[in-house]
Amino acid sequence: MKDASKIELELITIIKNHVADKSITINNKTPLIGTEIIDSMKLVELCLAFEDKAAELDFEFDWTSATAMSKSRGMFRTVESLVKEFINQSKLKK
Repeated sequence: MKDASKIELELITIIKNHVADKSITINNKTPLIGTEIIDSMKLVELCLAFEDKAAELDFEFDWTSATAMSKSRGMFRTVESLVKEFINQSKLKK
């Protein structure tokens, strides 16, 4: 299995590919919900892309929790929080 740092780079690339405005700079602190960076349709597409990546790594990525969309606690707050949640669910270690 790949290490967490390589997966992190791949996940950030996936996120960048789902940003509507390609001129926006994406970094770990970039918010994903409550902004115009990713609209609702792109967010669903992003989640499906993360599911596909998880399947490649032989685990199931759960993005449907009750707090997933919470602005203060959800995994979609920032790029960093989404990547961390994916890595936590995958059981990869940094």
